Amino acid sequence: MSIEKVRKYFEEYGIADKILEFDVSSATVELAAQALGCDGSRIAKTISFHVEDRVVLIVAAGDVKIDNAKYKAQFGTKAKMLAFEEAEELIGHAVGGVCPFAVNDGVEVYLDESLKRFETVFPACGSSNSAIEMTMQELEKYSGYIRWVDVCKMREQ
Repeated sequence: MSIEKVRKYFEEYGIADKILEFDVSSATVELAAQALGCDGSRIAKTISFHVEDRVVLIVAAGDVKIDNAKYKAQFGTKAKMLAFEEAEELIGHAVGGVCPFAVNDGVEVYLDESLKRFETVFPACGSSNSAIEMTMQELEKYSGYIRWVDVCKMREQ
């Protein structure tokens, strides 16, 4: 199970005990916010894309969506999400638990600027019923991110 990969990865840093596991699903932003009792914007969702022959993960705030023009300017191509059935094989985590931790070799992780307005956020930990609270500095450290990007826009309210 993918949460075990994340747990083992976090054990190397002594933070595996910070993983939160729920009796309910946290597979979507809305479900994770309910499970945590927080605003959905603080859920750090991880969105997966094909960029030519590479797999790219973008970690963004739960209340934003990809801005196609910004994405194309950043990556030089149109945003093409991974298919549901590709996620586990290509990333190492199934949809609902995709996170930037303990991913397959070669997977590129980017953090979106939308996260910077929060002191802490809650990314998943490899399963559809887990999360961990992290500061931006912790997210940078443990995600192995390449760089911060600005590829999202706020959702229409």
